[in-house]
Amino acid sequence: MRASLLLASAAASAVLAATAVPAAADGSPSPQPTIGTAGTSFLTATTVRPGQPVSVSASTGDYLYWSFATAAGQTGRIAVTVALPPAASRHGAATYTIDVFDGLRRRQACTAGPQNATAAAGTARVRLHCSLRQVRAWAEPWSDDPLPGTYYLRLTASGLPEQDLGLPIRADVRISAKDGDARPAGAKLKAPLSPAVAPGTTLAPGASPSGSASPVSSAPKPAERVKGWFSWPSSRWWWTIGGGVLAAVMAVAGYSLTRHPRRWFSALR
Repeated sequence: MRASLLLASAAASAVLAATAVPAAADGSPSPQPTIGTAGTSFLTATTVRPGQPVSVSASTGDYLYWSFATAAGQTGRIAVTVALPPAASRHGAATYTIDVFDGLRRRQACTAGPQNATAAAGTARVRLHCSLRQVRAWAEPWSDDPLPGTYYLRLTASGLPEQDLGLPIRADVRISAKDGDARPAGAKLKAPLSPAVAPGTTLAPGASPSGSASPVSSAPKPAERVKGWFSWPSSRWWWTIGGGVLAAVMAVAGYSLTRHPRRWFSALR
């Protein structure tokens, strides 16, 4: 009995030693192995860890899928390089596109980087980039904010001649997840969207606001501030008074006509 237990523990130790990730001489973990496969749908997508290199040989026109996981507070970045077939065997241009979907198959927008590129007949390779939005820990049910979980990357080719379908290509994919508040390029506002103007004043067409004028000195005078729709005297007041008088006369005439119609008709005769 004791001998069998010793043999079982020795076998388990051998299995753990065989499956352990080898470490470098300086103690740092060794590089992750390169993945050479890709799925053809969401269900068969190849799982990739952030930072793990991917190099896949495929055919032109194939739909290639990979899946990766991101946590809250991370920002995913994707870089794809597609090595195209020789120019002599191609018959026209082709457009390559990368799309990212979350676990609910909702397409996630890229905040930076060319998400698609058109390769001419003589182009040797195309490069695609996509920076995703920062993953949030929670979101409203109606929103499409990125949440922690599994994301899917799809590489497709469109607009290519039918004769080019099936030509060999190689796709090199690099997925990384950066922690912290990673803002896309151009996210910082360098200047106000509208220039600051003095309150209560109107600029002439083509005039620029003066930076030396203070709000107190540029404020309108009390008399100027009162002028407006209800200022006196104004033509609007005269039109209002005239309309009121005309309405009163018409009301008295209508009342007299309805109460004493015979008197009006006799006066007309």
